[in-house]
Amino acid sequence: MLKNIKSSYFIKLLFEYVVEKQKLKLVKYNKCFQKNINLNIINYKLFTGKYIIYSSNGKVKEYFGIDDNLLYEGGYINFQRNGKGKEYYEEGRIKFEGEYLNGKKNGKGKEYDWDGILEFEGEYLNNKEWIGMKYTFGCKVLKILYKIENNINGSGEGLERYGNSIIKFEGEYLNGKRNGKGKKFYMINKISFEGEYLNDLKWNGKGYDIFHRVIYELKNGKGFVKKYWEHKPIDFILKFEGEYLYGKKNGKGKEYYENGNIEYEGDYLNGKRSGNGKENYKDGTLRFEGEYLYGFKLKGKLYLKEKLEYEGEFLYNKKWNGKGYDENGNIIYELINGNGYVKEYYDEGKLKFEGQYLNGKKTGKGKEYNSYNYKLEFEGEYLDGKRNGKGKEYWNDILKFEGEYLNGKKIE
Repeated sequence: MLKNIKSSYFIKLLFEYVVEKQKLKLVKYNKCFQKNINLNIINYKLFTGKYIIYSSNGKVKEYFGIDDNLLYEGGYINFQRNGKGKEYYEEGRIKFEGEYLNGKKNGKGKEYDWDGILEFEGEYLNNKEWIGMKYTFGCKVLKILYKIENNINGSGEGLERYGNSIIKFEGEYLNGKRNGKGKKFYMINKISFEGEYLNDLKWNGKGYDIFHRVIYELKNGKGFVKKYWEHKPIDFILKFEGEYLYGKKNGKGKEYYENGNIEYEGDYLNGKRSGNGKENYKDGTLRFEGEYLYGFKLKGKLYLKEKLEYEGEFLYNKKWNGKGYDENGNIIYELINGNGYVKEYYDEGKLKFEGQYLNGKKTGKGKEYNSYNYKLEFEGEYLDGKRNGKGKEYWNDILKFEGEYLNGKKIE
C-alpha cells in the first residue's frame, strides 16, 4: 500500500514538473499567454497542444497552441463544453454553431463546410447528427442528401436514409450510436454490410459487393476489410482496403481516390496513419514517403511533379527541420526549428507562398498567390501566420487594397 502511494506521489510530482516546464515554454513564445492574466495551468491540455482562456462572463475561448488559431468559443462548465458555442476551422471560418452537453454536440445545431456552406441542420445526440437534414451543393442547386430518423432518446431501432426514400442503415441504436444488429446499404438498395455494431463500429458480420458476394468478414472487430465509395456503387470504386483490429484500421492498408488511384498506402494504428507510408496526388504521382505518427507526418520526403521538393522533419504536418529543393535538385531553402525562408506550392506545381517563417509560421515579409490563376494575391508582412503590418492585395494584377493589416484583417 505504501509503495503504491509513493509511486503515485512520484508520478504526480513528475507530471507537475513536466507541465510547469511546458507552461513556461508556452508563455515565453506566446504573446496571447503573456497578455492574459486569467490563464490557469489546468486549462492547458498538455498532449493536444490546446489551451483555454476564460472571460469574465463565464464563457471561454479555446485555441490550438501550435498556430494560436481559435477552435471554440462559448459555454464551459466542469472543464467541458456546455451550452451554446461555436467551433471554427483555421483562419476563423465557422465550422459548427449550436448546443453542447458534457463536451459533446447535443441539441440543435448547424454544421458548415470549409467554404461556409451549410452541410447539416437539425439535432445532435452524443456528438452525432441525429434528426435533421444534410445538404450538398452541386451546380449551385440545393439537394437533400439524406435524412436521419430515430426515436427521441437515441436508443432502440432506427433508420438512416439517402434522400427521402433510399435506406442507408437500419438497425439498433444505443445513446445515439449504432449498437447491436444492423444492415448498411449502398445507394442502389444493395446490402453493403450485415451484422453487429459496437459504438458505431462494425464488429461482427459480413461485407458484400453489389452482387451480394461476400468480400470480407469481421469477428470481434478483426479482419481484412474493403470499403467502397458509397455514392458511386455502380462504378464499384474502392475507398479503403486493409486490416482491422477492434473495429479500426490497424496494420497494413490502402486508401483510394474516387478516380481509383491510391491516395495512401502504409501502416495504421487505432484508425490513424502511424508507421511507414506513402501518399500520392490524385493523378497517381508520389506526394510523400516517410514516417507517420497518430495521423501526422513525422519525417520523410515531399515530392512535386515527381521531383523532390522537401526532405526532413515535420511538426503537426508542417515543415520543421529540413531542406527545400527546386526542380533541378538545388537547395533553395533550409528550415531549422521552423525558421527560415520557405516556398510552398499548390498540387498543380504552381507557387502558393514564398516568404519568411518563424516557429513554423509565416512571420516577416512574404507573398501569396491565388488558386484561380496563380497570380499574385498579396505581398506584405506577416506575424504568427497572419497578415500583420503593411501589405498590398491584388486581383488579376490590379491593386485592390494597400494599407495596414491586423490579425489577418484589413484596417480600413
